Amino acid sequence: MANLRDASDKALKLLRTLPRVQIGNLRPNPNSKKPDKRGRAQHGGDKHGAGNKGSGQRQNFMRLGYETGNQPFYLRFPYEPYYKGHHMRRQYPPLSLLQLQVLIDTNRIDISQPVDITTLCNSGLLTLKPAEMEYGFQLTDEGLDNFKAKINIEVQHASEAVIAAVERNGGVIRTAYYDPRSLHILKNPKKWFEKGIPIPQRMLPPQDAIEYYTDAKNRGYLANPEEISKERLVLAQKYGYELPKIEEDASYEMLTAAKDARQLFLGLEPGWLINLVDKTIIKAKTT
Repeated sequence: MANLRDASDKALKLLRTLPRVQIGNLRPNPNSKKPDKRGRAQHGGDKHGAGNKGSGQRQNFMRLGYETGNQPFYLRFPYEPYYKGHHMRRQYPPLSLLQLQVLIDTNRIDISQPVDITTLCNSGLLTLKPAEMEYGFQLTDEGLDNFKAKINIEVQHASEAVIAAVERNGGVIRTAYYDPRSLHILKNPKKWFEKGIPIPQRMLPPQDAIEYYTDAKNRGYLANPEEISKERLVLAQKYGYELPKIEEDASYEMLTAAKDARQLFLGLEPGWLINLVDKTIIKAKTT
């Protein structure tokens, strides 16, 4: 009895010193678990990530769009004529009047000079990708009521409400077309000037865009200036604002500055060579 009492006292004393039984303290019995194979997959790691037989084991990856013998997705559905030539359509990334006003308020854009694609891209906040069929910027009417700047801006597409918002403040807006090569030059002029290549001519619009850029209602750069003056008055009467007189404005020269139909940069003629190292302009000889 004395031995049993000593053993029980010893056991109780040991339990008092040991920690409580918890999940973190539990351990399986020795040699009760068989060690796993390398990896943790369906086959216990003995396939080395290559699957079980067939093309998957041999890493014979199928081409994109192949559906293991079934009729592919692009053949199961009928042809839609709406998408014909969709990848060739010209895209115009949106630029809202709200964004434009923020760029002006934060001094990202100098409105004392005419604003074009180069000015917008040099702001550091707008990008243009001609390789992805982006042909310029489209000025949208978001922030229409809060736009207060007097600006001479050239974009590639604008609605009637946007044109009215710009002209209501005494500004001038113009829509102009640029071919992909010209867009590559305009988005990064420094890169082009460093090549030592003369400035090329701007190409004329394609056949499906001539109607838009020759219409005075769209303020197209190929439209008749007299018709544009008439349309400015008609738009002011339609939207109920008094058309400011540009002729009496102190910034008349800036507001009326415009590029030629074949010109890329305002003040730089096609054929001129810009030397950034010597900071000189080599002009073409006129015969």
